[in-house]
Amino acid sequence: MMNLREETLLSLQEDMVRWRRHLHRNPELSFQERETSRFIANHLEAWGYEVTRAAGTGVIARLKGGRPGRTIALRADIDALPIQDEKTCEYASAVPGVMHACGHDAHTAELLGVARYYSLHREEMPGERVLLFQPAEETLPGGALRMIAEGALDGVAAVYGVHLWSPFPYGIVATRPGPFMASPDEFEIELIGRGGHGGLPHQSADALVAGAHLVTALQTIVARNVNPLESAVLSVGRFQSGTANNVIAERSKLAGTVRSLKPEVRSLMRSRLEEVVRHTAALHGVEANFQFVEGYPPVVNDEREARRILRVASALLGEDRVLECEPIMAGEDFSYYLNERPGCFFFVGAGREDGSSPPHHHPRFDIDERAMLVAARLLVAAADDSASETGSGA
Repeated sequence: MMNLREETLLSLQEDMVRWRRHLHRNPELSFQERETSRFIANHLEAWGYEVTRAAGTGVIARLKGGRPGRTIALRADIDALPIQDEKTCEYASAVPGVMHACGHDAHTAELLGVARYYSLHREEMPGERVLLFQPAEETLPGGALRMIAEGALDGVAAVYGVHLWSPFPYGIVATRPGPFMASPDEFEIELIGRGGHGGLPHQSADALVAGAHLVTALQTIVARNVNPLESAVLSVGRFQSGTANNVIAERSKLAGTVRSLKPEVRSLMRSRLEEVVRHTAALHGVEANFQFVEGYPPVVNDEREARRILRVASALLGEDRVLECEPIMAGEDFSYYLNERPGCFFFVGAGREDGSSPPHHHPRFDIDERAMLVAARLLVAAADDSASETGSGA
């Protein structure tokens, strides 16, 4: 592992906190991150990076080091969520109905810290760094594919990304080789029956009852069709039906998400979902309109690169702070980068020790800001270690 200038990164900790709080106060939704993008690009250009725009509001920054080595990409996501911030702190969101409820502000700030570090130690840096500030991770189809199409991985040998993760306490690093995060597919179902008087149900086709049966029937897919040794989730998140107490509902709408880690399980879940919808609708004499939106592929870490992250993190933090964890059924479009280049996505704990931190996507979500320094240290150490390899990759 290359020599890490710890004192430089430590000196940037206050800057990372300041940048993160500025972004937290000024969040922007997916593909609307214009001021965020401008804020990022202005800093990078001032530090001597070659900066290009991609995916509308994304930023690609390149810097060549003074030592030979491979080209390594590091990625941060920059978009916020349509959630009202309910925190009472001086850096709470100033934008009604929009907040950084998943830590993307901190991801951006820590990667800016990495960028500043490399600009100060450019002559010592092996290879080239490509820093990817990606829009729209939170909204399908995501921003990663457009970033890749517009040159994000050109010449890149390996790619790494980090997510600050509040379910893990501050300072813990966690990842695993192979499947790490799930494919987040979505579905919408509309059932169309025949409305009528609540006292004369035999003259109607009740879309509400059909929908209620469908919610229950869908739960049998994981319970009775998926191998118990495989991982899968089907959750109905919305069920809307009815207009009055004494009216048989003519329509009902359901929507939800399907999560899986393997292509064959993903295919099974989709086909069974379609079959259960069709047969349940027929059973109740209603019509069904079904839409399935395929989300990001599963995040599958390269075996060698995941082992690198675990090794480098153990050297930096101690083995007791590093976990080879179980897969997590959240989704991430970092998967697209891993489909193109070897690399690893990993978590850095940013939650409270007692586990009481509000979860991601919660109106009072926040992080332990010290986690940004941990993430920045690990990104630099891993990138330098990877860049210094010879005889493999770009």
